Amino acid sequence: MDKNSWRARIACDSFEPVLRKLYGEETGKARERLSRTLDLFEKTFPEREDIRFFSAPGRTEIGGNHTDHQRGRVLAASVNMDTVAAAAKTDGKEIRILSEGYPMCVISLDDLGVHDEEKNTTASLVRGVAAAFSQRGCPVGGFEAAVTSTVLPGSGISSSAAFEVLVGNIINGLYWEKKMTPVEIAQIGQYAENVYFGKPSGLMDQMASSVGNLVTIDFEDPEKPVVRQLDVDFEQCGLALCIIDSGADHSDLTDEYAAIPNELGAVCREFGKSVLREIPRETFIEAIPRIRRKVGDRALLRAMHVYDDNLRVSLQVKALEEGNTDTFLQLVNESGHSSWLYLQNIIPAGAKLHQEMAVALASCELLLQGRGACRVHGGGFAGTVQAFVPLDMLETFKSGINRILGEGSCHVLSIRGVGGCEIPESGEVV
Repeated sequence: MDKNSWRARIACDSFEPVLRKLYGEETGKARERLSRTLDLFEKTFPEREDIRFFSAPGRTEIGGNHTDHQRGRVLAASVNMDTVAAAAKTDGKEIRILSEGYPMCVISLDDLGVHDEEKNTTASLVRGVAAAFSQRGCPVGGFEAAVTSTVLPGSGISSSAAFEVLVGNIINGLYWEKKMTPVEIAQIGQYAENVYFGKPSGLMDQMASSVGNLVTIDFEDPEKPVVRQLDVDFEQCGLALCIIDSGADHSDLTDEYAAIPNELGAVCREFGKSVLREIPRETFIEAIPRIRRKVGDRALLRAMHVYDDNLRVSLQVKALEEGNTDTFLQLVNESGHSSWLYLQNIIPAGAKLHQEMAVALASCELLLQGRGACRVHGGGFAGTVQAFVPLDMLETFKSGINRILGEGSCHVLSIRGVGGCEIPESGEVV
């Protein structure tokens, strides 16, 4: 569809159901942002006319902290913050993506190998996603795209996974007739992040973004993860889902993140296994004295967290399905305390003056006064924490967090029922 037709579509009342499905009540802001994305595309790529829009949401991890890379269980959801692209095919052999506020990213489709000098860059993610599609037989061609995002880097909502899923949906839509499933697109995103970007992440971030809604995922077989959507409305449970920005910086923390799977891997090697899921909990407990001697106490404690948090996910799902909100909140708090005490992904090693994540969690507990729940969100060490706040104390909680951590630190989110997708030229989101 051409630019003028898209402008009419964005302004039309019939577009409202699409916007509500993707963005909840904030449809006015969504129209403005889609228009801004179209303006950016037109300014950057003025010769292109046949434009398509794609969206990939951020995600929130609700249960299972660092369990995914041990083939465990998670509870996660896509949220109403997303990364959006206006994109168009080209006849060339390049992918050109301009993300608002960043330099142009350009990769050649003639070279889809791993570039060590590209590690930790946007180009590595684009090249990795394109390579994975090509390996699966997709005739990947050139395209140009303008991207805007409300999933800010370092926000704890996983901007990298949203971007990977976005690029995957663009290629899937432009060149593969949408043959790739959401699960496969998530796996491609993880591949790009692990192999090309150089970050040893699990699959939870990409899966939650790609599949959408509130989902419980079992990664026992990583090639065929079991994904089940849950029909839960936290607002009807009297809760607001909040993400609190700690103000901490993710930069220079790659070694901290990598240490978690590395230390868990050392534990697993003591049993001749690759992940904790392959080791019965009773066998692990019996071997605790040997593990301490061989790999040290922190690795042992981190493994204890994974075993317990994996079980907590099943209990959280059961509580939500039975409408037992109090039990669910208790389990959220237990997960958060376990992450702090055992997984130890709150304070970077040696940090004294700067312990932003710890202060954010302490502030949540102070303001919640024994109600609701809070926990570390995602990788930890920096970024955000998550809080379930009773609706009757939401405004007091928000103002308190913003006073302690800075204005704009508290974000109230809603769960988005749609994962990565193409925004339709007519009709509703499928």
